[in-house]
Amino acid sequence: MRPMRQLTFLGPGSLEWRDVPEPALTGEGEALVRPIAVATCDLDIALLQGAAALPGPFAFGHEFVADVVEVSDGAPAAVGDRVLVPFQISCGQCPPCLRGSTGSCEVATPLASYGLAPFTKEWGGALSDLVRVPYADAMLVPLPRDVDAAAVASVSDNVPDGYRGVAPGLAARPGVPVLILGGAAAGSVGLYAAAVAVALGSERVDYVDRDPVRLAVAERVGANPIDAGFDRDFGRYPVTVDHTGEHDGLRAAIKSTENDGICTATAIYFERSTPLPMLEMYTNGITFRTGRVNARHEMPAVLDLVVSGKLAPELVTAAVLDWDDAAEGLPEQRYKTVVTRP
Repeated sequence: MRPMRQLTFLGPGSLEWRDVPEPALTGEGEALVRPIAVATCDLDIALLQGAAALPGPFAFGHEFVADVVEVSDGAPAAVGDRVLVPFQISCGQCPPCLRGSTGSCEVATPLASYGLAPFTKEWGGALSDLVRVPYADAMLVPLPRDVDAAAVASVSDNVPDGYRGVAPGLAARPGVPVLILGGAAAGSVGLYAAAVAVALGSERVDYVDRDPVRLAVAERVGANPIDAGFDRDFGRYPVTVDHTGEHDGLRAAIKSTENDGICTATAIYFERSTPLPMLEMYTNGITFRTGRVNARHEMPAVLDLVVSGKLAPELVTAAVLDWDDAAEGLPEQRYKTVVTRP
């Protein structure tokens, strides 16, 4: 096997380019892709800042746009196609995949995903010369050539994560107000949720945070920024999203959900025990949702919003780095960053 370069996570604040064996096609329906635009996930930022503890070394990066460079028999993609690659590995044919639970594929290894090997086996990372896509027909989403790759790199993960926080509630009750509590790590999921809620026609999207940079982005995507902590009354909303990662934030989101409303927690709570205000949830009869996003299932709807001009994910991006600067530059970033290759 020929060597290739792979950006490897060693520990908080530490990334290193390493030579590793190039991946190869191993069966029918597969593709090799060359990443050209890679975005940092909120979890990536947390890892680099030491806020989430995963042991290195492992291949880094999992939100990306790529060009197809090789395909095996049975793969629908063609060499030269530009594609969005979901961060989760999914076969598209097992019962969970067929019902839309592409994050829980029964054929791939549990929690199978790029760039997060401690959770699963090593599938490679997006900041690599080449990436193998095992189920190309099910996974790859064609990207129109007039869509900027850097603008949509997070459609692999964080944008669909924000989408699933607001889209079901707005589909059931079009136009209703939405409350989003932000603040977790890089906090981009909450901002994407705000942008999607605006794109889907919510009459008012309130975004709460204490970070001035994220509050400015919230205003830029059309939301109403509220500079506040989580110890106050925000009123009652039909649709709420918790992306705080804090117990007070989670409680505030639940208490702010009106009777029969929907509250979605997109933040990761690493503690084994997280308190919930069960009496308020019971009394108000709310629907509470949490769990990993089924990214591949949501990606087409998100891409449709982008192509229509209603959603501009690039408004959330804080920095764009050159490929060769990723090892030194990414540990310094606190917000959504995209790495591009010529």
